[in-house]
Amino acid sequence: MIATQIRQKDAVFYSVSYPAKQLLEKARFISRFYDEGETIAPEEIAAEDEVAQFIAKIERSDKAFQRTLGRAKVRAIRNFYETAVSQPPIPGTVLLFTPQKLRFEPLGKDNPPIDDGSKSWQKWKVRYDALGEAGLGRLQEPDDKFLIIDGQHRLAALMFYARTHPGDVKNLSVPCVIFDGRTEDFAMEMFVIINSTPTRINKSHLVDLYERVSWAEPDKRFTARIVEMLYSEGDSPLRYRINRLGGRSKQEKWILQAELFNEIHRWVKQAWPRIEREGTDKPHAARYYEMIRDFLKAAMQVWVEAWGHDSYMITKPVTLKALIRVCADLATQDTGAAEGRLERWREKLAPWTERARDFRREGFYERFAAKGQIERVGKVHRDLARTAGIEPRTKDKSAAA
Repeated sequence: MIATQIRQKDAVFYSVSYPAKQLLEKARFISRFYDEGETIAPEEIAAEDEVAQFIAKIERSDKAFQRTLGRAKVRAIRNFYETAVSQPPIPGTVLLFTPQKLRFEPLGKDNPPIDDGSKSWQKWKVRYDALGEAGLGRLQEPDDKFLIIDGQHRLAALMFYARTHPGDVKNLSVPCVIFDGRTEDFAMEMFVIINSTPTRINKSHLVDLYERVSWAEPDKRFTARIVEMLYSEGDSPLRYRINRLGGRSKQEKWILQAELFNEIHRWVKQAWPRIEREGTDKPHAARYYEMIRDFLKAAMQVWVEAWGHDSYMITKPVTLKALIRVCADLATQDTGAAEGRLERWREKLAPWTERARDFRREGFYERFAAKGQIERVGKVHRDLARTAGIEPRTKDKSAAA
């Protein structure tokens, strides 16, 4: 197919005017789409296809991709295709991705004349140089189907429209931008940027991506690694208790991933000068994970049956966020060896055992009266720190050392 090769810094991608019928045969739908009794079933995704797996995860879990919204949006776009007369029905670009590295051959490269200085050769050279500057050439089609980074609803509506208006679709071309295997990370990052509005990808999903996208600040990547370990490590007291689906998980969870990320990032950002000096790689993130793990284990042991019990507020977001703050306070003061830390901290938090009744669900909001959640987290933090004799830090004392 004829394409324009576009170069931007180190990235190379392609612009194509794709015949609609041909494009629909080469596009792979991840979500299931509905329209007046008809469906487009999602295709199976290979386990090794990271980009497709990521997009599928978000479209399965995020509220913006629920069936009712998808159905209404597809129906509205299809209706626009049917009523558009003078205006172009698909003026917006559809973004496509293939993990295959596509072959691109500049136009005019085949069968060049002999360089004999003749007028015919000079004419060919002028034309070839002009085509080269324009980036025009023949682009290989991928062996497998394209993944749709942006434009699934438009193409789904086009698919339904083609079923009822096959003659009209023959005369339609769709403007597309194609990213191939050379730009896998960029393609994933584009999906995030395009969809990271309040009505699309929620903050919990973005936390999953901080290690993958180039624009994420290093302190956020560092924090994301800690949160990931708290969710997945076998010795984590929060293992599988973190809600990573932004409010749609059907399993019992204790705290949203975005809320936990914000609290840990608050600590990391304050201590960032010291963290940068010591190292920001995964082993150093693991050190912070281990501190939080040991602290939460110590809290779990001193609160005994109240930990995780539905009649208590100890493992609810308001208290868990306060616990992270107390952990940061204690870690700043106790810089001793990791060996024996759990025992030291359990002894330090022992006075909390007698406070368990104050964290019963009944009457909790009266005992910790506040104007809102932010103020209440601060109250719980100060109360717990005072009970254990831990001085709340105003600044990481070792950060400037």
